[in-house]
Amino acid sequence: MNLRNGRSKALAIGAVALVSTLSLSACGTDDNTSNSTSGSSASGGSTAAAPAKIACADKGGQLLGAGSTAQAPAIDVWKAAYSAACSSATLTYSGGGSGAGVTQFNQGKIAFAGSDSALKATEVDASKAVCTGGQAIDLPMVGGLVSIVFNIEGVDKLVVDGPTLAKIFDSQITKWNDPAIAALNPGVTLPAADIQAIHRSEDSGTTANLTGYLAKAGGGNWKYPAAKAWAGQGGQSANGSAGVAALVKQTKNSISYVELSYAQTNKLNSAAINTGASKPVEATAANAAATLASAKVVGTGSDLALDIDYATKAEGNYPITLVTYEIVCDKGNKADTLPVLKSFLSYTVSDAGQQAIGAVGYVPLPAELATKVKTQIDALA
Repeated sequence: MNLRNGRSKALAIGAVALVSTLSLSACGTDDNTSNSTSGSSASGGSTAAAPAKIACADKGGQLLGAGSTAQAPAIDVWKAAYSAACSSATLTYSGGGSGAGVTQFNQGKIAFAGSDSALKATEVDASKAVCTGGQAIDLPMVGGLVSIVFNIEGVDKLVVDGPTLAKIFDSQITKWNDPAIAALNPGVTLPAADIQAIHRSEDSGTTANLTGYLAKAGGGNWKYPAAKAWAGQGGQSANGSAGVAALVKQTKNSISYVELSYAQTNKLNSAAINTGASKPVEATAANAAATLASAKVVGTGSDLALDIDYATKAEGNYPITLVTYEIVCDKGNKADTLPVLKSFLSYTVSDAGQQAIGAVGYVPLPAELATKVKTQIDALA
């Protein structure tokens, strides 16, 4: 226990140093689809980070990916740097949500999918049809957090907890001045206004992470299983992380959930979460890093799916921490895309790749986990 706490604290300190020294505007994007194609001259207008030692594939080609919109800004940063170094490779990543990405992967349309939740057993079974002699695996690549964003007239700071959020997103609490919210926010004048709760309209790994938190920390007030598909009652919906962020920004007295990078890009307020620790935990990269450092690998074989403690009460550990996985075949990848796939993913998991995405609000993977991911990338066939 002491060793784990020490490692968590060290990673948290490292995250603070990282996010304080990198510009939040560098390589950022509001576009949740990230549909642009990056080649030697197409970097979406982003400025690549300082040149990194990127091992380009001997043979170039086109690499297609799709899925998680939570990682789209990270992909944009990586595409800019990789395309600048490896001009023979053309990279395309389309959003659409984690569910859509996994579906396209299992249809054989893309070389990798981004998903904010680990594969289900049924999805792994389906992948065997396209991963000849192998199956799909989860490779943790993008660390981050789910920010509870709000737009309340006259309120700049807000504290919530699991039970209250569960009731808000299930329309059991419908007014901002409800006693349960007021009790968490002493001294704050909350309006007697209707709560405008907003959720993702499509299957989303970000939704799966939020509902996983509500299921574990909601005190029994969330009656639904953790899932990519939204099950709560009432509320408005929007497509993609960018769509949700935009709707919150334009809707008074609203609340929703997006990955931290979208909260920062859209200048949205993020709520602190009362976890039972001595004080509410702010939605920061450092606090997410502390939680991520304690995550355990629960995948088997070459799969590196993680178990993140949504119910953590540790001091300074933000509970709704997520990891976006790159979904790939462990064996049976297409021969014409495998070299570029391994080259690109090797860069993204490298120290340079992980540090680069700190500029848009992400959390570098713990070194021990990054090493495990690199080992599996090297073994892809």
